Amino acid sequence: MVRGIGMVGRGIAVAIAVSGVLALGGCETLGKHPYKPKPSVSVEPPSPSDKWIGLANPDDRDRIARVEAAWTAALADARAGGAADDISKEGLLLKPAAALPRPAPTPGSYNCRLVKVGNYTRKTKAFERFKPFFCYVEVDGDELTIVKQTGSQRPAGRLYADDRADRLVYLGSLALGSEDQPLAYGESSARNMAGVFQRIGAFQWRLVIPWPRSQSKLDVFELTPVAEQPK
Repeated sequence: MVRGIGMVGRGIAVAIAVSGVLALGGCETLGKHPYKPKPSVSVEPPSPSDKWIGLANPDDRDRIARVEAAWTAALADARAGGAADDISKEGLLLKPAAALPRPAPTPGSYNCRLVKVGNYTRKTKAFERFKPFFCYVEVDGDELTIVKQTGSQRPAGRLYADDRADRLVYLGSLALGSEDQPLAYGESSARNMAGVFQRIGAFQWRLVIPWPRSQSKLDVFELTPVAEQPK
């Protein structure tokens, strides 16, 4: 009996020793080859500005980026030229920080009025108002379009979403004379127009064109809905 117990005891001891070696070997293996998580790829959601940035040419992207500078320079020119009272009478229309959230206009007909601010050259006026005209806002696919309906120079373009919640970005062109249709943006750099569209009141919007190619430093179009909308 004693001999049997001794043999059993030696067998148990051997088993424990083997288990210990395996355990140590397992620890050593884990130490040399630690668990590595699988790499993950995160994709940022598209920016609202991606579409217009991809369409606008470098010059127009630069103009839009410098819209605040255009406001500053244009208003300084107008005040220096004696138009401080005229600026004040325009109220929110010529206040750079007047933009409100939810800038998208309702489709329909609008009374549109243009104010040019700032000297393009020494011979141009620093402040000039023009008679109202009609323009039309409509839905075309995913964007809104704005078209001036009358006059010898008729802006027409699209409004695109922007990262900023208080504006849309306008890219368009200018139809001249008896042309039936305006050129698409990008067809002629001389005709291209670029700016920002903002809501400044309950029924008041503005289209701001910074650094236009002639006559001023800043063109500001005021849009107010026509009282009797055509059916």
